[in-house]
Amino acid sequence: MNGDEEFFDAVTEASQRAPGGLPVDTSKSNGIGEAGERPPQENGIQRHRTSLPAPMFTRSDFSVWGILKKCIGLELSKITMPIVFNEPLSFLQRITEYMEHIYLVHRASRQPQALERMQCVAAFAVSAVASQWERTGKPFNPLLGETYELIREDLGFRFISEQVSHHPPVSAFYSEGLCQDFLFHGSIYPKLKFWGKSVEAEPRGTITLELLRHNEAYTWTNPTCCVHNVIIGKLWIEQYGTVEILNHRTGDKCVLHFRPCGLFGKELHKVEGHIQDKNKKKLFIIYGKWTECLWGIDPAAYESFRKQERRGEPPRKAQSGISMEDADTEVVDAVPEVQDTVQVIPGSRLLWRINTRPPNSAQMYNFTSFTVSLNELQTGMEKILAPTDCRLRPDIRSMENGNMDLASQEKERLEEKQREARRERAKEDTEWQTRWFHQGRNPHTGTPDWLYSGGYFERDFSGCPDIY
Repeated sequence: MNGDEEFFDAVTEASQRAPGGLPVDTSKSNGIGEAGERPPQENGIQRHRTSLPAPMFTRSDFSVWGILKKCIGLELSKITMPIVFNEPLSFLQRITEYMEHIYLVHRASRQPQALERMQCVAAFAVSAVASQWERTGKPFNPLLGETYELIREDLGFRFISEQVSHHPPVSAFYSEGLCQDFLFHGSIYPKLKFWGKSVEAEPRGTITLELLRHNEAYTWTNPTCCVHNVIIGKLWIEQYGTVEILNHRTGDKCVLHFRPCGLFGKELHKVEGHIQDKNKKKLFIIYGKWTECLWGIDPAAYESFRKQERRGEPPRKAQSGISMEDADTEVVDAVPEVQDTVQVIPGSRLLWRINTRPPNSAQMYNFTSFTVSLNELQTGMEKILAPTDCRLRPDIRSMENGNMDLASQEKERLEEKQREARRERAKEDTEWQTRWFHQGRNPHTGTPDWLYSGGYFERDFSGCPDIY
């Protein structure tokens, strides 16, 4: 069953407002003119574009070493990088890519059993990082006060995000199901570090998913992302670390291990883990690759298969390739060969499979079809969007159109404008006021978080700052 079918199933069983969790922003009007003027689909988009206006600019003539050689081990958020290393998206738009596989959340909402719901939520958590595969461009740092909204009636959600802090950079987001079946929210403040040959992004911040019909909340944090060979060689990406998804109502937990590549690349892209109940009894085994698919199986069947595999295991062949000594001295991190697709254990069920990328993806920063549409700006949308929306940001727009010189000039202008505004606030001894989010505590973990204040979709943008 594909995502569209899943959503239309959800529409037919849409329920009334569910109890629990944060309030759903139920404003029906989106402020898109008087009756009869509303476009057939939100933001005026009826068909989403399938390619970018201009192909990706080559990075082969540029070296990042001159910028980064003094930054080893340091936090990179304050380092200015040449625009050629960017991709034409804001980090706020990059966050929105979590929503590409939102059909998994609609599916979770329809499951009667908690175990089946956790399986869907686990698949959604893994799918949220899948778009990063081969994405070696850096998104633009959002300006303070920058926003991004996305409404996809075909996928059953609307989404709003805001850059709520500049130092440290913090991005807050909130999404709700159009059938009032879920809330999805959080704040992210990635910590970037340069380690000589690689850049590591640790995505700090809690992600919360609420299934309103079941009065359930799930929380987790994304794995660490690492881009290798930023100085010399072919860029490649891996995700690693342990992701723990907690169901706060039942105490069930899903523990997912994103495996580091390892010396010979045998673990590249692998995800392995399990779902356990509050007494730590394993209920379900999950395995796969975050770049391909995710499968699940009963623990007894999994153990039986592994025992048979061990009994019939052929003798290990000597490994070829770089030696342990070579690995310590190589200037370039060896790019692991992509392994065969996931070996499916008999009796497994498919939880999720990645969407096929468009054929011209390599010329479009390795964007997915969903990503290609994120910065689309059709005639008349300027009247609908907040003046702080990423789609209106001139440096990103210029880069997308292939005008790199203008993009660089606009980026410098916007950054200087931001610095000048900060100086003016310091003179007047005033603090920055966020518009759509406020600081508070996560209602389920009790930890500090940024919470949606509501009201964005009523479209009163009169007090929005002038940041562009």
